[in-house]
Amino acid sequence: MASSTQEESVSATRSEKKAKNSKHEVDESELLTVPDGWKEVPFTREDNPRGLLEESSFATLFPKYREAYLKECWPLVQKALGELYIKGTLDLIEGSMTVSTTKKAFDPYAIVRARDLIKLLARSVPFEQAVRILQDDMACDIIKIGTLVRNRERFVKRRQRLIGPKGSTLKALELLTSCYVMVQGNTVSALGPFSGLKEVRKVVMDTMKNIHPIYNIKALMIKRELAKDPELRTQSWDRFLPSFKHKNLAKRKEPKKKTVKKEYTPFPPPQPESQIDKELATGEFFLRENQKRRKKMEEIKVKQAEALSRKQEERNKAFIPPKEKPAVKKQKKASTEGKIDIEAIKDKVKKAKNKKLGAPPVNVATATTAGSEKKMKNR
Repeated sequence: MASSTQEESVSATRSEKKAKNSKHEVDESELLTVPDGWKEVPFTREDNPRGLLEESSFATLFPKYREAYLKECWPLVQKALGELYIKGTLDLIEGSMTVSTTKKAFDPYAIVRARDLIKLLARSVPFEQAVRILQDDMACDIIKIGTLVRNRERFVKRRQRLIGPKGSTLKALELLTSCYVMVQGNTVSALGPFSGLKEVRKVVMDTMKNIHPIYNIKALMIKRELAKDPELRTQSWDRFLPSFKHKNLAKRKEPKKKTVKKEYTPFPPPQPESQIDKELATGEFFLRENQKRRKKMEEIKVKQAEALSRKQEERNKAFIPPKEKPAVKKQKKASTEGKIDIEAIKDKVKKAKNKKLGAPPVNVATATTAGSEKKMKNR
């Protein structure tokens, strides 16, 4: 009886564990899907009633041309930061902005958002857009593009390509990513949701790598249409996205001198012969110094004699007469002037016989008209 009760208890615990595991599996699958219209719960003073332990502060510099705008909008910046109990100071002498927490501050991440706010203001982002960074669902990304292209003219062209004619490319990118994008100097400032910032960074980096932004914009448009279909959300979109290939790739120039790799041999190359080894081979090593000198002088004289003979031959070439071509006898053309063309004479005689001798007949009408004209002139 005791063994049967133990078995029942073991089976009951196993079934409970299985039920718990199945519940956990269901919960994990539910966590993967986010319901529409869901928003994160805001962080309030009740979550951190005691406040912060220490004071935190951040500072950033701004260019001279932003001084007038910041001086004008700084009261609005202080008002927006005051809602989060953060103090902001503007130093026009040093050209810097500083944000720091106060004793009433309760949100530990608010100082990071305030830091991003002054960074965006320093990079020519207007206050109306920069203040949105204080919201919980907003983030910013500052992309440095100044060092991506070495040639300055090429860099300016690619940066202008990112903006587009009258800012049309930048506006299309903002509509597709739900982000605000500001291209200024050597940086691109983006403000919006995290998913949009990721796409903006990809487009900007590809544009600086000489990939036209229109290709990425087309892909973003296709992705937005595919996201509306609930069946395609869990599938791969590679078959729908266009694959753009580089057509104008220049062929790699082959080097003039091609180096052929030698076969690998584990043995080292033979040691080159030294000067002493060469002298031993020729027997010169055993000669005396005066004999060595005499031998060298003889070699030099032989070389000089060869050089003189070569030069003399070159000089004599100018006095050698060129070979004349053999004279070709011109064949005398048979003169046709002395010969008489009998057939031509016969033809002329026949034509003369056919013609009538004497003057040609005068036309009566022409004669009368000519006589009447003479009479009129005499009158």
